Amino acid sequence: MSRMTILTEADLRKIVSLDLDAVACVEAAFEALATKAVAMPPILRLDIPEYRGEVDVKTAYVPGIDGFAIKISPGFFDNPKLGLPSVNGMMVLLSSRTGLVEALLLDNGYLTDVRTAAAGAVATRHLSRPESSVATIFGAGVQARLQLEALTLVRPITHARIWARDIDKAQRAARELAQKLGIAVNAVSDPKEAVHDADIIVTTTPSTEPVLQQGWLGPGQHITAMGSDAEHKHEIDPAIIAKADLYIADSLKQTRRLGELHHAIEAGLVNADTAFSELGAVIAGSAQGRPSPEAITIADLTGTGVQDTAIATLARDRARLANAGTNFES
Repeated sequence: MSRMTILTEADLRKIVSLDLDAVACVEAAFEALATKAVAMPPILRLDIPEYRGEVDVKTAYVPGIDGFAIKISPGFFDNPKLGLPSVNGMMVLLSSRTGLVEALLLDNGYLTDVRTAAAGAVATRHLSRPESSVATIFGAGVQARLQLEALTLVRPITHARIWARDIDKAQRAARELAQKLGIAVNAVSDPKEAVHDADIIVTTTPSTEPVLQQGWLGPGQHITAMGSDAEHKHEIDPAIIAKADLYIADSLKQTRRLGELHHAIEAGLVNADTAFSELGAVIAGSAQGRPSPEAITIADLTGTGVQDTAIATLARDRARLANAGTNFES
């Protein structure tokens, strides 16, 4: 007889939050990717163009973790016209030993939001200057808000700026974040001005053309690019990749295919076979992190299956402790 637990988004929000435990769990997953025989197949992607739909499926097996997740992540971008959210999804957690389903996580993308923000915190922790206090966020959606919250967990952020194409959305996000985080947060209408003298810049938009230009950057800045998780998405001027003092990928295989790196390769600014380090190797100490306080560094994060397995097993463990969810015997 086996037992499966079903956890709804409401259940998961009570037991998993964006905190230092979530950051540590994702950090350990990145380190495992660099140091263990992780099995992580390429992202399976399905496009449904007539409904502006895309579905990504991610998974990974990490030796030493007793479960592995398969995540189905749809984005249907005309849904708001129907009164529906544009992003939803679920994760299935299976036993690494038996393959039996242990948990069905009906999170509607919530766990992805948390693990993506936690990955931003991990990149920032290992690549930005420790004293970084000013952050600029491109975007005003859920991930933009979570990224700023994640930064405050790992750096002494006192001021933040929000830039979005819709200044009203940026102002609303700035007000809400200032209240929630207790720091000064301002909406800025000029992206160049938003970047000036910022210590950390995070891009979280679905843009298909660069929103951040190389000429705006100054010494010592760190950039985390989150939005380019599909071939057509493009937030960063390719010259930033070519001229950065340090470029780090979450998965080099992925960033060569669908991250900001692939746009720099297409533009002829970077060779397709140029070797770059991955974030896991920096965490493990086998690759160099920030080379100097004046360096410009960039983390290209496309989202990896190890992050999903990590956050799903954290959710399963928390659910057991809290006796959360609905259990089914079969």
